[in-house]
Order: sequence, then structure tokens, then C-alpha cells
Amino acid sequence: MNTAFGSVHPITSFSYYAGVIAFSMLLFHPVFLVTSLAAVTLVIIIHGEGKRLLKLLPYYVLMGGFVAVLNPLFSHRGRHILFYFMDQPITLEAILYGVTMMLSLLGILLTFVSFQFIVTTDKWMYLFSRALPRTSLLTSMSIRFVPLFLRRLEQITTVQRTKGVSIMEGSLRKRSKDGMLLIRVLLTWSLEEALQTADSMKARGYGAAKRSSYVIYRMDRRDVYTLLFLAAMGIVCVWGWVQGFGVLTVYPRLETMQFHRGEGFAYACYCAFLLTPVVLEGMERRSWK
Repeated sequence: MNTAFGSVHPITSFSYYAGVIAFSMLLFHPVFLVTSLAAVTLVIIIHGEGKRLLKLLPYYVLMGGFVAVLNPLFSHRGRHILFYFMDQPITLEAILYGVTMMLSLLGILLTFVSFQFIVTTDKWMYLFSRALPRTSLLTSMSIRFVPLFLRRLEQITTVQRTKGVSIMEGSLRKRSKDGMLLIRVLLTWSLEEALQTADSMKARGYGAAKRSSYVIYRMDRRDVYTLLFLAAMGIVCVWGWVQGFGVLTVYPRLETMQFHRGEGFAYACYCAFLLTPVVLEGMERRSWK
């Protein structure tokens, strides 16, 4: 791993992403969520995953946009009516609530983009294989299937195009027929490899005894300090959430977005928590130079 945050102990990196995902669901405030989006995007760019983010961002924005649009169409709560759509009131509170839900969803999705790059399969298995061997393996394989299916489908499409099978040319009926053929080949290939993998694992006695790990991660001083810092900042954020900081009340009455007393301190600690990988990368590059 060529990044400073990628070289930390798996417990430290996993704690960071678990905290970011948890706070993206707990802290229901546009300012906090926009800050989380900006910080996670910066982490992704620093780790060299910007091109991948650009490919996935349109789909993520589309998913979040559906949430932001559908909420004011189905929820008509709120005191500030902006306009009427099909004789139904569209309120400011409903729009703001939908936008906040969209920001929360985008924050979680972008976090998983960075999570898959830093917390690799071997780190995931190192963390959970001893306590949950079957569950950890199943989760790791499930996460792996999506990019694997995309790569296989691209290979199948390239080969079948030489035989005249393409979903980009011909009538709608032909393209539908060719698309079903591609899906059938993909499923056949995947099921066959899954059976071979299962037979191989059974022959090697997977799950018959307690699993050992071929990679041994050791926590050094940097890992301990980083983990303690994340824990301290996380505790402050949880304390602020319990006090109501970082939670914008929308229903039944919209409150102002101005920070209350103590909310600025919780926000500063949240920013410090989010920017921990950026600080580590900066320190690493400075030491190398």
C-alpha cells in the first residue's frame, strides 16, 4: 500500500471508516454532512482514486437525487409552503429534509469507495475471520462480486461482439436477445467458478479448525496514537450528538442553522476526526521530502 493511511493497522483504519459511516447517519445537519462529503472526497483524491470516483459519482448522485425529489412529493409536512404541485403543497421543510437525507446517503456511499481501497480483503479477513470465519468470507466474496461481474461482462461483450452479438446495434428485439445471451454466459461462468471454489475450499478443510492468518499486523506507536486520537474525537462527537449538536430539527418546526453554544466545538472535533487520513498523508510526504 503506497499511502500512509493504508499502512496503518487494520483496526485503526476500520475504526475510522466505521466512525464516518456512523456519524453520517447520526449527525443530521447539512453543514456536518457537507463537511463529511468534502473530507471523504479529499481522502479519495489523495489516495489516487479520483478517476474511479468520477465513474461512480453520476450513479450516486442519481440515487441521492431520487431521495431528495421523492421526499417533498410524498411528505407535505411543514409550515412554509413554497408552491403547489398537482394540488399538493411542497414545503420548505420537506425539501430540506430530502436534501439532508441525500447528503447522508452520498456520504455513506463515498465512504465505501475509500473503504474498499484501504481495507483490503486480507485486512477484512484478519479482523473478522477468527471470530466470524464464514460471515467474513461471505461478506468479502459478496463485495468482490460486483467489480468481478463488471470485468467479466466486459470480457464477454468483447468476445461476443466478434460473432455479431451486441446490445448496441440492431433492432430492439435483437438487442434484447443479445443482452439475455450475455447475461446467460455471465451467470454460467460465475456459477461454474463458484462450484469450483466451493469444492476447493472443502477439499482443503476450510472451517474444520480454527483459522490462522498468514499476515500478522503489529500496532506501532503511530497506530496507537492515531487510534487514541480517533477515539477522543469520536467521544466528543457522540457527546455532542447526545446534547443535540449536529442534529437539525426540521419537523414540526424548522430551527435555524446557526451553531448553538458548544456546537462549534463538536464541529471542530468532527472535522479533526474526518481529516485524520489527510494529516497522516501530509506528515508522511513531509518526512519523505
